[in-house]
Amino acid sequence: MIVEGKKVRDTLVVSIGGELDHHTAEAIRDQMDKLLDDPTIKNMVIDAGNLSFMDSSGIGVFIGRYKKISRRGGCMAVANINNHIDKIFELSGLYKIIKAYSSVQDALDDIKGGIK
Repeated sequence: MIVEGKKVRDTLVVSIGGELDHHTAEAIRDQMDKLLDDPTIKNMVIDAGNLSFMDSSGIGVFIGRYKKISRRGGCMAVANINNHIDKIFELSGLYKIIKAYSSVQDALDDIKGGIK
């Protein structure tokens, strides 16, 4: 499991690698929340390019971070999603609240333009 974050303007870009399941969800959530302690962060883009597996525990991680970001008036996006994760997002309805992009740069460009 890998969680790395970097700030780009007022957007936190978080790269997640490995598996997001009931064994790792709490640690990933805690690491993401620590990165979100910065009050100047308004938006969040999750780079899922190295995320190999996700189960229903991951849905909770995404929804919880979405709630934190939306309380700040920001938006959340996911980039580089694979077919397995795409299916989970589709079936769970996560795409109704989290927009998907083919790259982190596309997400950052869209957020910079003010589109939510």
